[in-house]
Amino acid sequence: MTAEENIVKRVCKELGLTYKQLGEAIGLSEGSIKRLATSDEINTQAIKSCEMLLEIKSLKERLSNTETLKTALKTLLD
Repeated sequence: MTAEENIVKRVCKELGLTYKQLGEAIGLSEGSIKRLATSDEINTQAIKSCEMLLEIKSLKERLSNTETLKTALKTLLD
């Protein structure tokens, strides 16, 4: 990851996580996360784990929006 923002930093920012919390979520130590956050080369496993956390966030938001729509439609039709 060179030209684009470091995925570790991006995930922490988007999810509001500390390095320690991110490490706990993906099974790495806080020290390992700190090293990844300052490195231009991040291993594939860490990248995939971070991408999955972002996807989970997106899916949770979509599910929440769907539930809100479902409730609104139910109210409208009742």
